[in-house]
Amino acid sequence: MSIADLPLATKPSFDRLAGLPVAVIGAGPIGLAAAAQLLERGIDVVVYEAGEAAGASVASWGHTRLFSPWEYLVDEAAARLLDTAGWEAPSAKRLPYGRDLVNDYLLPLAATPELEPRIRYGSIVVAVSRQGMDRTRTSGRAKAPFLLRVQTAGGTTEQLARAVIDASGTYASPNGLLSSGLQPAASEVQANITHALPDVLGVERARFAGKHALVVGAGHSAANTLLKLAQLADEAPGTSITWAVRSVSPVRVYGSDADELEARGQLGSMVHDLVRSGRVTLVDRFEIDDLRPTAEGRVEAIGRRRREEAAIEVDIVVNATGFRPNLDMLREVRLHLDEIVEAPARLATLIDPNLHSCGTVYPHGVDELAHPEPNFYIAGMKSYGRAPTFLLLTGYEQVRSIADELAGNSEAARLVQLTLPDTGVCSTALPTAAGTLPLLDVSASGSCGTTPAASASCCG
Repeated sequence: MSIADLPLATKPSFDRLAGLPVAVIGAGPIGLAAAAQLLERGIDVVVYEAGEAAGASVASWGHTRLFSPWEYLVDEAAARLLDTAGWEAPSAKRLPYGRDLVNDYLLPLAATPELEPRIRYGSIVVAVSRQGMDRTRTSGRAKAPFLLRVQTAGGTTEQLARAVIDASGTYASPNGLLSSGLQPAASEVQANITHALPDVLGVERARFAGKHALVVGAGHSAANTLLKLAQLADEAPGTSITWAVRSVSPVRVYGSDADELEARGQLGSMVHDLVRSGRVTLVDRFEIDDLRPTAEGRVEAIGRRRREEAAIEVDIVVNATGFRPNLDMLREVRLHLDEIVEAPARLATLIDPNLHSCGTVYPHGVDELAHPEPNFYIAGMKSYGRAPTFLLLTGYEQVRSIADELAGNSEAARLVQLTLPDTGVCSTALPTAAGTLPLLDVSASGSCGTTPAASASCCG
């Protein structure tokens, strides 16, 4: 008698998830922390990283200094892995640049004997689904393995997993430059647009020196770029700066003397001084409808200001409008997202940027991050959708909670604890020596900290 001839009730049961690893998407700070937390609980894991090294997104803004000192940038499980490898921890109170976060933490962590064989570099996850099931099928769904379609230089493969943690970040998905939320359609203007956090005083100096730059956006990544452009203008004659915002006033950047985050208040004051002195031309209430090329190789930002048609002609445009999650790869996964900020629905109200700064977000874990898809989680900056208030410290607690849940320790998963000091995580006093630049609160820019890292951005 073959197995097909057996009555249904007596057919043997196969656990299709047995022996499969947890798939983590992204080898940034949160992705590597998730892997470390899982391994500490005896759970096998594979990490898929699109870049050629750990922390690839962070490396792209490595010239930017963080507000948060080292003591708030290292995951506890990751630190334990590093300690066994003889890692020398950076000074707890020192403020690193993005490149320090990569070179002194992420690369050594990825090179530990426990993690190194589990990371797949140059591996772009283009789709996540269930084996043999699209999003419309329900029966037996939780018992079906996840299927990840992965693109590499050698071709496309499909990999199976028992659970998925998407910590891919948002740095590669900037918000639209136009007021419609879209990017300019004309191919001729693309060369005149740069991503947020350009290296104005370093490798991209020639692109800005002696040129007219338009910075678009009302967050702290815009503020950081404005301050660096102002320094460049002192050194390179002919450099001019315009700052365009849609609001009546960039109050989120300016802050106030009562700001409990000292550095953020100082950053705002410095930008405000640039505007008041005329070194930066502020164009408020400007809705950009499109960019069009000019005959001289420049671009013209056209739109409306105070209900009147308006246009600004410049050489280069910095898109500092924030970031959004790439959800295309998750079309076959059942998600429950807030319709506005595109964060998990139960998390959205806790991170609303209209109500919270990075230091006032409530502790949250597996319950707030869960979706209708069993054992699927979005963590890190991507879990915040379009909200710009993410901190690495928050992301580390997210993946600690998820790891406990996947290990079957439901009680520990729900004991979510996160203590954010009033100052220090989002800010540290700015240097005052002549010629020094303020630090970037990447957490408030939406870039990673990831978005840039306690911040954000990026930080998947």
